[in-house]
Amino acid sequence: MAQISTSDFKTGMTVDLPEGLFQISDFQHVKPGKGGAFVRTTLKNVRTGAVLDRTFRAGEKMERAVIDKRDMQYLYNDGHNYVFMNTDTYEQLEVAPDTLGDTINFLIESNNVNLLMYGDEIIGVDLPASVVMEITETEPGIQGDRVSGARKPATVQTGLVVQVPLFVEQGEKIKVDTRSGDYLERAN
Repeated sequence: MAQISTSDFKTGMTVDLPEGLFQISDFQHVKPGKGGAFVRTTLKNVRTGAVLDRTFRAGEKMERAVIDKRDMQYLYNDGHNYVFMNTDTYEQLEVAPDTLGDTINFLIESNNVNLLMYGDEIIGVDLPASVVMEITETEPGIQGDRVSGARKPATVQTGLVVQVPLFVEQGEKIKVDTRSGDYLERAN
C-alpha cells in the first residue's frame, strides 16, 4: 500500500488507520504561534458511517487505502442477497443487504451502479444523483385541494415511501434524489 503524509490529504481520500477504514470529510492545516504544525480532520468510517474528529502531527505518515470502483449492473434480489453482474466480465456477485445499507431503496433491476471495493470487500455503492422510479401505491388527489406545496405519501417500486405533490398518480414515473430520498419531478 502507498504511504501518504498529512500534506497529501484531499477531501474524499480514504486512509487505513488502526481504528478502521476512514474517508476524509474535512481537514485543516493549523500552524499555531508556538509549537509544531498539525492537521485537524473530520473522518467518516466507511463501514459504519461513524464520524470521528482526529488531529495528526504535520508530516505524519499513514497508509492510503486504494478504493476500486467497479461498474456493476443490479440484476435481482434472490430473497436473501442482492445479485450484481460485472459489466466487463459478466461475473455475478451476491451482496448482503446490510452491506448495501439504505442504497437498497434506490436499486432498480438492470440499472448500473458503481460498487466501491477495498480488496474483495464491498464498502459502499456509488449511485447516480437521481433515479427514475414508478409509483406503485398512492392515494388519489382530492379535486379542489390545491393548497400550495401540499404533499401526500407515495410508495415506489422498491418499497421506499416518498412525499409527492397531490397531482402525482399511481403508475406514474418520478425522479427521486438518491442522497435525500426526496421527490424531484415527474419523469417522461
